[in-house]
Amino acid sequence: MKVECLGWLMDVYLRPDGTPMLWLIDQTGKRWLLRMHLPVTFYVTGGRADLRQAWRYLSSRSVSCERQDRKDLFRGQCPVMAVTLPDPASAQAVYHDLRRNFPLLDYYDADLPLGVRLAGHTGVHLLGQCRFTTDGEQILMLSPLDSPWDLDPSAPSLRILEVELPDDPHLSPPAWLDLRFQTFRYRLSLEPLRAFGANLRALLSRFDPDVILTDYGDTWLFPFLQKVFPEFNLNRDPGMAVAVRPARTLFAYGQVLYRGEQAFLFGRWHIDRRNAALFGEIGLEGAMELARVTQLGVQETARKSPGAGITAMQMLTALQEGVLIPAVKQQAESPRTLSDLIRADRGGMIYQPLVGVYRHVAEIDFASMYPSIMVQANISPETLAHPDAPPGLIPRTLTPLLRKRLALKQRLQTLDPRDERIAGLKARQSALKWLLVVCFGYLGYKNARFGKVESHEKVTALSRELLLQAKELAEEQGFTVLHMYVDSLFVHREGGLCREDVAPLLEAIQARTSIGVTLEGIYRWLVFLPSRQDGRTPVPNRYFGVFEDGTLKVRGLALRRHDTCAFAASVQGEILRILAQAEDPRERVADARVLVQRELQRLSRGQIPPAVLKVAVKLSRAPESFRKPGPAAQAARLLAERGVAVRAGMRLHFWFTRQGVSVDMPAPSMVDVDRYARLVQRAAEEILQPLESPPPVPFQPRLLFVPLPVHPLAPIPEGQ
Repeated sequence: MKVECLGWLMDVYLRPDGTPMLWLIDQTGKRWLLRMHLPVTFYVTGGRADLRQAWRYLSSRSVSCERQDRKDLFRGQCPVMAVTLPDPASAQAVYHDLRRNFPLLDYYDADLPLGVRLAGHTGVHLLGQCRFTTDGEQILMLSPLDSPWDLDPSAPSLRILEVELPDDPHLSPPAWLDLRFQTFRYRLSLEPLRAFGANLRALLSRFDPDVILTDYGDTWLFPFLQKVFPEFNLNRDPGMAVAVRPARTLFAYGQVLYRGEQAFLFGRWHIDRRNAALFGEIGLEGAMELARVTQLGVQETARKSPGAGITAMQMLTALQEGVLIPAVKQQAESPRTLSDLIRADRGGMIYQPLVGVYRHVAEIDFASMYPSIMVQANISPETLAHPDAPPGLIPRTLTPLLRKRLALKQRLQTLDPRDERIAGLKARQSALKWLLVVCFGYLGYKNARFGKVESHEKVTALSRELLLQAKELAEEQGFTVLHMYVDSLFVHREGGLCREDVAPLLEAIQARTSIGVTLEGIYRWLVFLPSRQDGRTPVPNRYFGVFEDGTLKVRGLALRRHDTCAFAASVQGEILRILAQAEDPRERVADARVLVQRELQRLSRGQIPPAVLKVAVKLSRAPESFRKPGPAAQAARLLAERGVAVRAGMRLHFWFTRQGVSVDMPAPSMVDVDRYARLVQRAAEEILQPLESPPPVPFQPRLLFVPLPVHPLAPIPEGQ
């Protein structure tokens, strides 16, 4: 019997037999797991002889092939062989078989995420409201009822189960688990194991959660359950086993990163809050917003880099517009001379600040500067040689994303601070911000499907010119520019400053550059700090200040670093709060000194809880590769002796004790007081010493990256 429903598409995945499965929640709250017929077509092109052989090879295996003309982003219309299979799994198998036997051919649309394929085929996006018809086992019809770009998307009520652990289970095996579901609270003892397993099954059956949020679920809880109760299936879909992805170490953005083992569920979501890259910042609301616009599942968006999301968005744009999506990037950097490369390969503009204390400083930010440039200047790999061409694939992908984030930010500005919607809106706009942040980097990323480094360089060239134009306008209106940093500038005027004074400058900058600008705020005072090695040398990203409303802003100080223990960070934070009470921070230096001495005395008396003395350091390489092991390497060796697998990129926690480094929390009497006292003093001097010193003879402000003389929306000559 056919049933027509209104509901939401929560997830899509493949069963081991290749069947696409959809998890939906209808308006009555019923959960559906339904099969769907989803044929897949991928495309092959290349040399005529190789293509003919591939055609014969597929025909002998009863695979449907057809000659078509499709649009390549860089070559225009070109003939291709279209290979159509009944489902994504068989398409993947045939694609890999072809690549193995015909490596010289080019392949397109062959490895797209399943959510992207479904959205391209039906128009229904993940987390989107839809209409569907089913016979109880299979989707017979599926159609969209909303858009991923709606500002107020409807959503079903989710059942969320939270599982918390008292401490890191790799260091001390837990005795119990704490579970929370709505107003219910449970503590499940792990002993005896049989009772623990029965109680956990009973709670899962009773509450049937859609989302399981855990601490150390990926790296400890799920492996523990699989080992102790191998028959216990946490999935809502009984036809699936828990999917496990192995741990890995990777190098990205100049850092060694570690991603622990990951456990994925089917028919419900699992997110380990300790092993999800952005989840601490964007939460479940933000992860759902990312899934809504990228078509990657919530479990993926909570764990993956935003770069995967922006790539999926570009794929969907290409799929909807009939543009071929290469399986492997095909566009290499154009040949250039060394002098051309030196002129072109520059980053954003950085203006060395003037070291010292300044009153009445306004911080002006360009709103999403780089993606706005990409949209307005029509910068996309295929438009580089034709700036007057219709909007390229990258601008078409970014335009709705920019509009939605701007609309969310504007709505936040209109809401009362007590409005309960603020937290969700902040999470959603923050999630979209991360997509916009990485979209620029992916223009030049070596493996980006639609990336080309020349377009990346063109954006930075335009950004430098925009910032210079903003500087000129500020100086024309009587402001002194103290600092510029990529997409923001700090301006100062003697005798006081208010928002009304800055408004004409904002209007002038926006009129000249065609990019939106916002006033981040007006500082009551702002301190630009010098280098630790040379008091005369400014550092672009080390400053602190207090806005007129008393809000502090800090960049480059110890409390912003992950390797600062909580005690040293709290002392530095208290110093800043004392200084924030004054019209000039130098007036309260003596009070801050009193605070520091008081905290050091508490430390020497053993009155500081060891829990706030824990140090966290990221391991830069494998423990055995250290010749002279520092504290992090020593901690790694101690953990390895306990059987804990330690890999580069992991963040290790330890304490300084009288006997050396310890990975166990010590008694207060065993704490290395002198070591922690030095850490606190260093954090205090980072702020107070520059305020007590006489103003240095400043270096003349200078540009760290010299801009090119081009109009912000004009094409840049090749090689510049």
